[in-house]
Amino acid sequence: MAKKQKTQEVEVPVVETPVVETPKPKKVEPKKPTWEIKDRTYFIKGGKKPLSYTIKSANIHWFDEEKGYERELKYTTNQKTSFVDEFNGDSKLAHITFEDGMLNVPKSKQTLQKLLSLYHPQRNSLFFEFDPAAQAENELDMIEVEVDALNVAMNMDIDQVEAVVRTEIGNKASQMTSKELKRDLINLAKKDPRLFLELASDENIQIRNMGIRAVEAGIIKLSADQRTFMWGSNNKKLLTVPYEENPYSALTAFFKTDEGVEIYTAVEKRLK
Repeated sequence: MAKKQKTQEVEVPVVETPVVETPKPKKVEPKKPTWEIKDRTYFIKGGKKPLSYTIKSANIHWFDEEKGYERELKYTTNQKTSFVDEFNGDSKLAHITFEDGMLNVPKSKQTLQKLLSLYHPQRNSLFFEFDPAAQAENELDMIEVEVDALNVAMNMDIDQVEAVVRTEIGNKASQMTSKELKRDLINLAKKDPRLFLELASDENIQIRNMGIRAVEAGIIKLSADQRTFMWGSNNKKLLTVPYEENPYSALTAFFKTDEGVEIYTAVEKRLK
C-alpha cells in the first residue's frame, strides 16, 4: 500500500492596513476689519444742519471687551490716543464741533477719527460717518425696489389697482376712472415702493375692497350704527360686528371663514 503524503501547511502573513487619520479642518478665525488711513466726513443724523453743534469730547466711556471693563475717553490735542489710561503726561482737552451739520476730519487726525468712528457712544445715534460706497449700495437697492414696484403696478388688474389705491384715498377710489386709478397707483409705487409691495401682496386688501364695493352696490347693507351686515335683497343678517372693531375689517375676517367664503363668491359674481 502507498503511504499518504502529509500536506504541509503554509502560514500566510497577515498584512495590517495602516489607519490613515483624516486631518481635522483648521478653524479659520474671522478677520477683523482693517483700519484705513483716509480723510473722513461725519454728519449729524436726520439731515439736521445747525450752524454750530458741539458733541461731548470728555467724560465719555467705551466698554473694552478684550480688557473686560469700561475705559474713559477724552479728545485732546497732545495725546496719541483717546484712552485716558494710555495718556502720557498732561492732556489738553479739545472740542469736537460740527458746522452746518458736518465735520471733515483729515487723515492726519487719526485719534479723532478713531474716537468718532469706533468708540464714541453717540456714533450712529447722534451722528454718523459718511460712507460713499455704502450710500451707493443703499441707493441701488432702493432703485431696484422701485423698479420691482413699478413692474408690479403696471401688470395689476383693475380690481386690485382699486383695492390698493383705496387704502390711500378711501371711498374716492369708486368715482375714479381706470386711468386715474392707475396714475395714483404708479405714484404710490414711486413714493413708497416698499409699502406698495406690501400692499400689493396683502390678500386682505383685495377682500376688504370687495366688501366695500358690495356695500356701495347695495348687494350687502351695513346698518346705520355700523354694527350689522345684511343681505341687500332681504335684510337677512350676515354678520354682527364685534365691539370697537372696524366693520370692514370684521367683514374681511368673515369672508375668510367657511361660511363667509360662499358669500364672498356670490358677491364676487354679482359685482362682475
